[in-house]
Amino acid sequence: MTDSSSSIVDEETFSVRRSIHIAASVDKVWRAVTEPEHISRWFGRTVLDGAGVGALGTMTFSDGTSIPLRVESKEENRLVAYAWSNDDALGDAPAELDEATSTVFTFTLEEVEGGTRLTVVETGFERTSDPVANLKDHRIGWDAELDKLVALVEGEA
Repeated sequence: MTDSSSSIVDEETFSVRRSIHIAASVDKVWRAVTEPEHISRWFGRTVLDGAGVGALGTMTFSDGTSIPLRVESKEENRLVAYAWSNDDALGDAPAELDEATSTVFTFTLEEVEGGTRLTVVETGFERTSDPVANLKDHRIGWDAELDKLVALVEGEA
């Protein structure tokens, strides 16, 4: 990984953003952020009832916490967005996606010299139980999770 900058919290727009360079093809990174079997290897065990927009499922973490999610948008090899009910400050996650409090994280991929620029932006924290606490928790989370993604994808390059 040639760029390891940390996630940035923007409290004015209630968003978290991180861009990283991955020494792997866009196609390989795309599979890592869209296919449940690949997402499960670096993020959380992911199950979806389909592959397209509107697919519903869950992401379950090593502590047993299961987060409901939905594919919001998808543009092949360029962009995928997921809504999830991951309100860390609230404690327990709801059994189904909560439209009123869910946040959306979007992966954008761009082919660059030597690999792929992956940017994640998570928005909607103003709707959560404690926006500032959730922003900070998710900043830390994106740093850790994307570092795992890079290690996995570059290790297989």
